[in-house]
Amino acid sequence: MPQPGDSSADNISELDATAVIARDLIRFDTSNYGEGRANSETEAAEYMAEHLRALGLKPQLFDADPGRTSVVARVQGRNSEKPALVVHGHLDVVPADPANWSVDPFGGVVKDGMLWGRGAVDMKNMDAMIVTALQDILGQGQQPERDLVVAFFADEEAGGVQGSHHLVKNHPELFAGATEAISEVGGYSITIGDKRSYLLQTGEKALLWIKLVARGQAAHGSRLIHNNAVTKLAEAVATLGRREWPIKLTDTTSHMLAEIARILDADPLRVGPDELALATGSASGFLLASLRTTTNPTLLQAGYKHNVIPDMAEALIDIRTLPGEEEAVLAEVRELVGPDIEVVIMHRDIGLETPFSGSLVDAVTGTLQRHDPGAPVLPYLLSGGTDNKALSLLGITGYGFAPLRLPESMDFPAMFHGVDERVPLDALVFGRQVLRDLLITY
Repeated sequence: MPQPGDSSADNISELDATAVIARDLIRFDTSNYGEGRANSETEAAEYMAEHLRALGLKPQLFDADPGRTSVVARVQGRNSEKPALVVHGHLDVVPADPANWSVDPFGGVVKDGMLWGRGAVDMKNMDAMIVTALQDILGQGQQPERDLVVAFFADEEAGGVQGSHHLVKNHPELFAGATEAISEVGGYSITIGDKRSYLLQTGEKALLWIKLVARGQAAHGSRLIHNNAVTKLAEAVATLGRREWPIKLTDTTSHMLAEIARILDADPLRVGPDELALATGSASGFLLASLRTTTNPTLLQAGYKHNVIPDMAEALIDIRTLPGEEEAVLAEVRELVGPDIEVVIMHRDIGLETPFSGSLVDAVTGTLQRHDPGAPVLPYLLSGGTDNKALSLLGITGYGFAPLRLPESMDFPAMFHGVDERVPLDALVFGRQVLRDLLITY
């Protein structure tokens, strides 16, 4: 496999530095399998630390456990009396099965004007954009407007227990003076009607990862057994997987839908929320899920032989609720699966929602519109979660802003945790430029 820093395998003469760094990061297999099983982020963290040192910064590396390494550096701004801004990404990725991909998911392949690989959008692209935006600023002898806390966390794909949450709990001084943060899954373009627009992530749903445990009678597979753990589990899994949770609009989603209706010149009283979300095309892959709770089965485990009925069966369910609805949803889940199914909370984290207003929102909107004049910027509620959850425990308000101008034909939500994850090379250049301008002015 090509090694980080080796461009010869790409058969192209030039790549923007953002693509080079993102490509190199993809080639570090930092797959996070959850429940404590993960490939080390240490080599990727050291790689990022070297780039920061080359800029005259003094990055610190922190290991929550051996191999689970995060990197943090502070950049002095022109006006250090202003509150600091945290600019952060994560170094881990979800696993990828090479058999399902058309390219090596950890090869950092460049073809068809795109960078391919696990992490190309989630979120080694943003990691690279942060570094190259800083190169553009510091390399020209300039400073950002305010102090920056630059962080690349481990373990985000497993809830940040060994990454952002570890640092917030054990090293809160790293974030001293910071009041706001920017990170992933926002700032990207979508098409509404024939109008390119941008989504700024101003909130994210709460996270509830649960395990369902069914118990029954172990027996020979040929017997008549009504107390079958697999059957009971299957019924519970189907119930949650097919549950149609009702639409509930928050301030963020109400604002977003009103803006979509305005752009489409539609009457929101006559066009329903789902229909408005669907009008955004592929972006609806994220937006539909922001309107309601979701309960998705993700893993089943039971048994050890074809002719043995096991006495226990388990399933993992990924639940995302609207902010503040965790307990109510959990109570309904327990009622839906019934008293014979044990519900074990594996991990949970809070939901976030921030008004679409304030100086940072104004700065982000203004910067995007300078680079893409006339493009509206809409708030949205992320159906997933980010390390901003951990930072919120320190009173830091987080936004999703990893700016990308994307082709209308690209199904961007499908890239997240999907097969053949990729990002356009010119979108990386756009993101670098937008991020540079934001950091030097805000």
